[in-house]
Formats: sequence, structure tokens, C-alpha cells
Amino acid sequence: MIGLSGIHHVALICSDYTRSRHFYTTVLGLQIIAETWRAERQSWKLDLALPDGTQLELFSFPEPPSRPSRPEACGLRHLAVAVTDLDAALAHLADHQVAAEPVRIDELTGRRFTFFQDPDGLPLELYET
Repeated sequence: MIGLSGIHHVALICSDYTRSRHFYTTVLGLQIIAETWRAERQSWKLDLALPDGTQLELFSFPEPPSRPSRPEACGLRHLAVAVTDLDAALAHLADHQVAAEPVRIDELTGRRFTFFQDPDGLPLELYET
């Protein structure tokens, strides 16, 4: 057995580092672990912590190519984060002018969820636990 114990991090590449840094730290409230300028790559690397210990790595690169994204395209579909109070989370997003889709109910679990996007259009999900 390989011995997987969980997800350590998810890596994201952004088109505008300042805008995405603000979104993930101020709007979503993730804590900064480390912020590193990598001169040889002309790239920032921002390590962010979620409360459960999972990390997001936010990278910037000069002129990253667009990644086509369609709802049923092969590959990463969306990034889902757990929240205990979906209504409070939605109010917080609205306070920061971040639009979310209408709340849906997971027909398999009965839990409420919704989607919104980061500054680069990456689909993010809030899933009420």
C-alpha cells in the first residue's frame, strides 16, 4: 500500500499575483505560511494554510498561458472547501463583491453548497459540513 494520508497542498498559478494574493488572504482569509520571490523564474510563491493543515500554493509566472476550462473537461474540475455556516460565508463573499451561484443541495448527502470563482475564473466550491 502506498500509505496516502491526505492532501498536503493544491498548487494554483495566477495571472495577477497582487490581485490573487488579496483574494486568497483577505477575502478567503487564508493564513500566509511563507512568501518567496524566485528570481530565476521571475515568480512569486505564496504558501497559504487552511485551518485543517492543508495548504494552497499560489504561483505567479510571467504571462502564463490560459487553460481552457469547461464544466465537463478532463482534469481538475473545481476546488471545494468546507464551511460550517454557508450563509455567513456567502455574506462575507458578498461584502467583498464576490458573486456566488444560487445555493444547491447535494442530492446524495443533503448538504448545501455553491460555487464562485477566484480572480482567474477558477471554480471554487463552498460545501457546508
